[in-house]
Amino acid sequence: MIQGSGRCHYHPERTGLGICVECRRVICRECTTQFEGINRCASCLDQRTRALTVSAERQEWSVGNVLLALLAGAVVYGGVLLVANLAAGL
Repeated sequence: MIQGSGRCHYHPERTGLGICVECRRVICRECTTQFEGINRCASCLDQRTRALTVSAERQEWSVGNVLLALLAGAVVYGGVLLVANLAAGL
C-alpha cells in the first residue's frame, strides 16, 4: 500500500484492501473488482469497459468499401480464369 495511507480513496472511513492497478489509489473490498484477473476500482473499470466496447463496435460499409470489395473479387476471379486458361493450353 501507499505509505501513510491505509484508507479507501472513495470511502475514507473504510480500511483499504489493495491498490487499483490503473490509478494506483488505495481501495476497499467494496471498491475492488477483478477484471481480466487484475484488481481495478469502479472508475477505472468503467473506463476500461468503455474502451473495449468502443473498439468492438461494427462499422457500416460505405459505397467506396463495397466498390473496392467488388473490384478485389473481380481481380481474383480474373486471375483464376487466367490460370485456368493457361493450364488448359498446356
